[in-house]
Amino acid sequence: MDFRQIRYFMEVAVREHMTEAADALHVAQSSVSRQIVNLENELGVDLFIREGRRVRLTPIGKIFFERMKHAMNVMDDAKREVEEYLDPEKGTIRIAFPVSLAANTLPTVIYAFRQRYPEAKFQLKQGLYRELIDGVVKGDFNLALLGPVPQEERKINRKILFTENVVALLPIHHPLAKKKSITLWELAEEPFVLLPEGFVFRDIVVNACQNLGFTPKVAFEGDDIDALKGLVSAGLGVTLMPEETLVDSLPRSAVKIPLVEPNVTRTVGVITPKDRVLLPTEKLFYNFLQEFFMRLGDFRN
Repeated sequence: MDFRQIRYFMEVAVREHMTEAADALHVAQSSVSRQIVNLENELGVDLFIREGRRVRLTPIGKIFFERMKHAMNVMDDAKREVEEYLDPEKGTIRIAFPVSLAANTLPTVIYAFRQRYPEAKFQLKQGLYRELIDGVVKGDFNLALLGPVPQEERKINRKILFTENVVALLPIHHPLAKKKSITLWELAEEPFVLLPEGFVFRDIVVNACQNLGFTPKVAFEGDDIDALKGLVSAGLGVTLMPEETLVDSLPRSAVKIPLVEPNVTRTVGVITPKDRVLLPTEKLFYNFLQEFFMRLGDFRN
């Protein structure tokens, strides 16, 4: 089993098509097919179910793919570590993030980092909460910003960077829109617009309401934060939202109002793998994150 066989296997597994994989690898389709057959013969199992040139992984092929994906990540990291050892200020940072941190938090800190290290590069990936945790554990990336910071995961290191308030977002002509603050209970009979099930911030909202003795009446769902802002602006309901998502992007037809009784918050932080070290440039960025938000907290206070 050699590196070329594994590289060809990975490309075919992702594309599920021999010819498309060959095109991507810039080799003949027959060469790809031959290497896959040689790999299967060496392993003594069928890795693919053939349907013409269209293929799909067998059950054992899927297991082999996951193992090889992890191995390739380790090899890529090793190569990058050697390259970045000589000059970490010019390396690449692979970082993942949720939609709620995409508009303000992450762009702000990346801009500040590149002011100090202008030749550093970033590979960014947006994902759902569980995808971010799993991606760090599996080695798809070594850093992920997320909120709230998970407490029960054993395979990750975690660092809380800041705690942010959750505020109410109401249509501008709502009867409560001119109040300086509101209680969550005042929204008990209101129609809510929320993220779909599976988003951890939806759970934060629902749990906060249920702790007061009511379940929010979900009138509409939006796939991301901007969709929720649009639904509220259209007068279709109210919502709760992390305050950071409204910095410099408050809709014209909506108002944000601080919540009291209870004061709803969420932690925001960075997670890293326990079983792998950060690469040199990633370590630079990790330290910068802590410094940046510490200074920002001092400024706010």
